[in-house]
Amino acid sequence: MQPVDFTTLTATCSELRDQWLPARLEQVYQRDRFTVSLALRTMNQRGWIDISSHPAAARICVGDSPPRIPDTFTFSEQLRHQLSGLALVSIAPVSPWERVIDLQFAKRPGEPALWHLYAEIMGKYSNVILTAQDNLVVTCAHQVSAKQSSVRPIQTGQPYELPPSLTDAVPSAIESLDRWKERISLVPGQIKTNLLKNYRGLSKVLVVSMIRSANLDPEQSTDSLNPHEWQQLFQRWLYWLQCLENSKFQPSFTPEGYSVIDWPKPDETQTNPENESNSSLPSSFSKEAESTNESNSPLPSSFFPLPSSFSSESNSPLPSSFFLLPSSFSSVQELLNSYYTGEINQQVFAQLRHQLTQKLNNLLAKLRLKANTFKERLQQSAGADTHKSQADLLMANLQHWEPGMKSISLPDFETEKPVIIPLNVEKNAVQNAQAIYKKHQKLKRARIAVEPLLAAVQEEIDYLEQVEAALAVLETYRNTQDLQTLAEIREELIQQKYLVVSDYRSSDKNAAIEFHRYQTPSGFELLIGRNNRQNDQLTFRTANDYDLWFHTLEIPGSHALLRLTPGNVAQETDLQFAADMTAYYSRARHSEQVPVVYTEPKYVYKPKGAKPGMVVYKQERIVWGRPQQAPA
Repeated sequence: MQPVDFTTLTATCSELRDQWLPARLEQVYQRDRFTVSLALRTMNQRGWIDISSHPAAARICVGDSPPRIPDTFTFSEQLRHQLSGLALVSIAPVSPWERVIDLQFAKRPGEPALWHLYAEIMGKYSNVILTAQDNLVVTCAHQVSAKQSSVRPIQTGQPYELPPSLTDAVPSAIESLDRWKERISLVPGQIKTNLLKNYRGLSKVLVVSMIRSANLDPEQSTDSLNPHEWQQLFQRWLYWLQCLENSKFQPSFTPEGYSVIDWPKPDETQTNPENESNSSLPSSFSKEAESTNESNSPLPSSFFPLPSSFSSESNSPLPSSFFLLPSSFSSVQELLNSYYTGEINQQVFAQLRHQLTQKLNNLLAKLRLKANTFKERLQQSAGADTHKSQADLLMANLQHWEPGMKSISLPDFETEKPVIIPLNVEKNAVQNAQAIYKKHQKLKRARIAVEPLLAAVQEEIDYLEQVEAALAVLETYRNTQDLQTLAEIREELIQQKYLVVSDYRSSDKNAAIEFHRYQTPSGFELLIGRNNRQNDQLTFRTANDYDLWFHTLEIPGSHALLRLTPGNVAQETDLQFAADMTAYYSRARHSEQVPVVYTEPKYVYKPKGAKPGMVVYKQERIVWGRPQQAPA
């Protein structure tokens, strides 16, 4: 996952200052243990600002509205208590090139700040800290004890201290080409590596995109560059600084991740009057040069530097969300929210799917073992009638018994074929017959007791296989509905007592996810449930008398509903399409042909006490589905 770097942080804070200052803080909500959201209202708009201290996705940007579930985090409660009703009057860096953003809150614009909310965007060291005017820490997202860090502990009641300053050189627009080239090429090495080693405020993604925009290879050695190539790269360097100074950003996705810089083509920097040479710098840089004689003077205080400790390599594959999001955005806020929401959702999706799959596999293995044990006991009890007939035969032929016999052969009542009956030599004929009668009664009682137990276990297996089929369809993360489908499956397993979660909180019942929707060749709508909750809703709430209900025959899978209007009849192509899709969203999705039943919804019933998604039906008809031909 690409971290927020210096350039991205500069861009997002520039937009926030332009669009959200001043603003009234109306609400504070903590989405998870890393992310807190501030509800702000200005004269023109209302929205949520996310501040995240996630170790791999620390950021500050405009986010989506939080879910409608209770917020039980202590950190957000403390922020609400101190900041609610105050005005956000400033979003500023603590100092030039520092990695901390200071959100200042006052009673009203123009008055001194009463509270400071520091957002430290520093990779795995990220934090969100609230201090009062006296600079004492009131609360923080993550407390750091002296044992955890001897350099900079963070504890409530202690004075707030800035993170240690960086020691690398500061990028400067007034630095000459020769000095810049000397610093980078002093020790020969890869261009990207030497840039990252010698200057602060750079990330791997930024450097790689900068080098490639100059038609150079990031892995290329500094010794191999000719004067023209050095000039091309230096122009990109100046262009980057100009974008920071003028807040000129264009968010978009790139093969390296995302970018907020719209790099010009190699010949554009030569023809652009603002970038013709090092002597024709933007006026803002010229003013900076006039005010100082130092070649490494800092950039203006509006810049927000963030050194990146990790990022995507230049030859890394496309980001996982690259094909899920648009290639360009209207704002940096939209890009960051889309990118990090997608990336974090994908991580959560993979973890949750793995957790549920492992749990289902363990449960099904135990239940199948139990079912096999019950089946073996039933097979043993199948000989109960045989024992009774043997005892009857022995009682009818007591005169043929002799002391010391280990077995006796008697003719069967009906077939007159010889039946060999084992005997206990220590018992007489009557006692042996009584022992066989007792064995018959024991096996008979066992069968009566085991049959309902086997039925209950098999019912659990059928239900969990239905859940397993819903999980099998969710192979990869595509959108937020996939994650919500998994969350609903998890919640269902918790409610059914298959999962035990100590901090379980019910999800928002109003945030219903959409069914899978398709259109048949004749234009009819086909709805398919994503999980058992949707299957029940589809079958017993959405369906009407004119629809047709589909399900794979004795195979776990989703419920499907072919929506028909009065006077319309589904054609064979429509039925085949519905059968193909129903087979695709089932456990047999990799088969060539799958039997699919369909009937009217009024003939589908839910037995009393049945688990979610489990139904019985009658008056069904069968059509063979072809999941491999389903256009899913």
